[in-house]
Amino acid sequence: MAVDPASERHHAGDRLRAGRVGALERINVRGVLYLVRHGRTAQNAARRLLGHLDVPLDELGRRQAKALGEVEVLRRATRVVSSPLARARETAAALGPPVSVDDRWVEIDYGSYDGIELADSGALFREWDRDLGYRPPGGESLVDVGERARRACDELWVESRTNDVVVVSHVSPIKAAVAWALGVGDEVAWRMFLDVASLSVVGEGRRGPTLRSFNETLHRPSA
Repeated sequence: MAVDPASERHHAGDRLRAGRVGALERINVRGVLYLVRHGRTAQNAARRLLGHLDVPLDELGRRQAKALGEVEVLRRATRVVSSPLARARETAAALGPPVSVDDRWVEIDYGSYDGIELADSGALFREWDRDLGYRPPGGESLVDVGERARRACDELWVESRTNDVVVVSHVSPIKAAVAWALGVGDEVAWRMFLDVASLSVVGEGRRGPTLRSFNETLHRPSA
């Protein structure tokens, strides 16, 4: 019998909201680090670079944050750590556990490129293709972001080995955190796509942190 893809996505979202992450229950380790990207903003929808510009969620982003708040494994976490930017704090507030702010989880500072259309950002990314340490005027480099995100991960890892902790952040810091979990360099960021209101999961493995799930989006509305 044919399966209606829309119906299957609906039921998959129901399973996730009931406490399942993808096809899995909460992974069977002592503690888990959940990495959540904030819900959508108008600038995301318009395909603009969004770094330190402090903007709120749009209507869809607010619904995405609400859907994240219905994911049981997030609701049951010990605490939430958020970027200081409004779009992250709005998302974090919807999850339920107590929220603290850590500036190290703020999005990359694009400097003079912040807010421009992605179609006009080619010069910036060509510089980063040549050198991850390149800092745009008034901004920071991918290496800078990687260093601060890795320091934050090292500290949180001690706690998340015994308690579930959620981080609500942005594309660049979350990609850096995934690189930290994989034990690889920041250049791996070019091989990842991270959607708005997505969920990635890091748990303890035999040799330290291991990536258990990446860019889960079944829980959230996309329109």
